[in-house]
Amino acid sequence: MWDFSVFKALGLMARTAPFVIFRAVVYFGITAALIIVTGTGAGVGYGVGLFGDADFQTTSTFWGGAVGFGLTVGVISFFRDYLLYLVKAGHIAVMVELLDGRPVPGGQGQIAYAKAVVTERFGQTSALFALDQLIKGVINVITGLLEGLMSILPIPGLDRVMGAFRAYLRLAVGLVDEVILGHAIRTRSENAWEAAHDGLVLYAQNARPMLVNAAWLTLISWLLAAVVFLVMLAPAAAVVWLLPGESSAGMFVFAIVFAWAVKAALIEPFALACMLQVFFKVTEGQVPNAEWRGRLTQASDKFRKLGEKAVGWRPGPAADPADEV
Repeated sequence: MWDFSVFKALGLMARTAPFVIFRAVVYFGITAALIIVTGTGAGVGYGVGLFGDADFQTTSTFWGGAVGFGLTVGVISFFRDYLLYLVKAGHIAVMVELLDGRPVPGGQGQIAYAKAVVTERFGQTSALFALDQLIKGVINVITGLLEGLMSILPIPGLDRVMGAFRAYLRLAVGLVDEVILGHAIRTRSENAWEAAHDGLVLYAQNARPMLVNAAWLTLISWLLAAVVFLVMLAPAAAVVWLLPGESSAGMFVFAIVFAWAVKAALIEPFALACMLQVFFKVTEGQVPNAEWRGRLTQASDKFRKLGEKAVGWRPGPAADPADEV
C-alpha cells in the first residue's frame, strides 16, 4: 500500500527528540508572537476607537489586530530562510544520518552536530535558501509535466477532475524540496548543487511511487491537522475572549494558527521521516536518467540554472561535524 514504515518514522521522531522539541519551541514561539502582537494591535485599535461610536470602535479594533497580525507574518516571512537553515535542514540532517545507521549525539549536542553537517554541505544561510528556491521551482515544473501528461490521456470526463488533481499535486509535493535536500546530505557530496540536480532527476523518474506515497501522507497529515484544529477551537476562543472587542472570526484564525504550529512542529517531521524512507527506497541503486535530465533541462530554466551552479561550483573550506560536537 505504501513504501514507508510508520513505526520507523515514529522511531526517528523519538531519536531526534531534541529537534522535535526545538521545532516546538520555535513554532509555538511564533504562535505566541502572533497572538501577542495581534492582541497589542487590537488593544491600540480599541483605544483609538474610544474616540468614536461603537461601529468605529469595532472597525478600529479589527484593523489594529489585522495590522499586528500582518506585521508579525511579514517578519516571519523575512526570516524564513533562517528557519529553513536552523530548524528544517538540521532536522533533515540528523534523520538522514540515523536512516543510514550513523551515530548521532543526543541532547543539545544533536542540534550542534546538525548545524555543522548543514554548514559543511550547504555553506551559508543564503546559499541554502537559494538552493531550496531553485529546487521548488523545478518541482513545480515536474508537477506541471505530470499535469500535462494527465490532460492528454483519452479518459472521458478527465477535464472535470483536473482541478482536484492539481490541488492534490500542490499538497502532495509540499515536502519534496526537503527530501531533495536530504538526498544532497546523504550523498555526502561537497557539491550540493550537483547532488540536488541529480536528486531532482531521480525524483522525476520515480514520480509515480513518490506521489502514491505522498497521497497517503497528505491524507494522514491533513486529517491530523483537522483534528488539531477542532481541538484548538477552545483555547482559541479563550484567546479571543481575552482580546478587546468581539470577533468570532478571530477564534477560527487563532485555531488555524495553533493547528499550523502543531503541524509544523510535529506532523511535518513525521511526514518527512516517511518521505525520506520512500525516496531512499525507490531510488536505491538508481542513477539519474539522461532522458529525464534532458526533459527537465528543456522545460525548466531553474533546472538549467541549478546545473550551471553545479558546474561552476568551487570547493571551499568545510567544517568537520565531529569537531563541532
